[in-house]
Amino acid sequence: MKPRSLAKILTAMIGLALAATACSSTSASSSASSSTSSAKPKSSPQPVASFLGQLHGLNQVASTVPANGDVNPYGVAVVPASSGRLTAGDILVSNFNDKANVQGTGSTIVQVSPGGQTSVFATISRLPAGQTCPGGIGLTTALGILPGGWVVVGSLPTMKGGALPALNPAGCLIVLNDQGTVAETITNSEIVGPWDLTVKSSATSAELFVSNALGGNTTTHDGVPVTGNCTVVRLDLALSPASPPKLTSSAVVGTNFPWRANKAALVLAPTGLALGGDGTLYVDDTLTNSVSAIPQALTRTSAITAVSGTLSAGGELNAPLGMTMAPNGDLVVVNGNNGNAVEITPAGKQVATRTLIKNGAGDLFGIITTQTGDGLIVANDGTNALDEVNM
Repeated sequence: MKPRSLAKILTAMIGLALAATACSSTSASSSASSSTSSAKPKSSPQPVASFLGQLHGLNQVASTVPANGDVNPYGVAVVPASSGRLTAGDILVSNFNDKANVQGTGSTIVQVSPGGQTSVFATISRLPAGQTCPGGIGLTTALGILPGGWVVVGSLPTMKGGALPALNPAGCLIVLNDQGTVAETITNSEIVGPWDLTVKSSATSAELFVSNALGGNTTTHDGVPVTGNCTVVRLDLALSPASPPKLTSSAVVGTNFPWRANKAALVLAPTGLALGGDGTLYVDDTLTNSVSAIPQALTRTSAITAVSGTLSAGGELNAPLGMTMAPNGDLVVVNGNNGNAVEITPAGKQVATRTLIKNGAGDLFGIITTQTGDGLIVANDGTNALDEVNM
């Protein structure tokens, strides 16, 4: 039997209390029942159900392992409109590991239909002449789709054996057209190991937010970075139907997010990003078990520190990774250490926790809400699959 949600338990308790009150009043004043029977007790406010409390079960949509054997699905993004080989409603998934399970060497983006049909949207084995990505190719959670069918994916490549790159900055953003062909790379000194991204766009422009997992090195070992303090950056892009997005400016909006190399996870760093309707950017940090808020992220030109922006920390957060905005305006964060999802209000209150994968340490990463707003879609690293949980 499935555990009842907190909202259902509270509703039941209120109902029992009202029933008990009505019975007591009737027995004590039965002679006056005729004069009071028409009076209706005022209803108590009903508790607002959490988004997670309305979800049930977890079902596999499809395997995300392509023909070349890439594994470890990280990024997920829903296709908003059909264009080229992109079909509206399908989900793109980026793979971080190659067939040998070496981190930072995955090169494929898989396209999954709602019915579970899969195809390879792109295999990025090499870059076109004139395009560079410091360190090479290793696709991350940073995955988004811009108007015109332009797909943006982050690359945080590794060295031999999956070691963190000694380059600084390392990595880039790779832009593909709607046919899955690399059109350009975006690099600058503020893009350092792009780990996740979120985007707000119009027909002619976009603000792309990227959480960096590297940079600001504080310790190294044999030239390889071990710890540091990284940033969250906003990239302002000009969009045109006939040409790839053009970077017009960039700004660091968040700073002093600590990161640390980790053999199992490669790096523990700020990961999940979600943009609120009021322009607040939310950032979760795997290393510190916290969520920070960056106000006025769409326009700000100065950075706030991770600590000064702390919204929620500890509690049910346990190595938070992917994050998305629920239809009710709350944040939903998935934990890397236990397979749980945690719901947090914009005020920072943790209101619900739900186990998506029992004993799911290391299983959850990328997460988005369904287009209909009635569920979640998650990348399951444990089974190398795309999963869905619905109301």
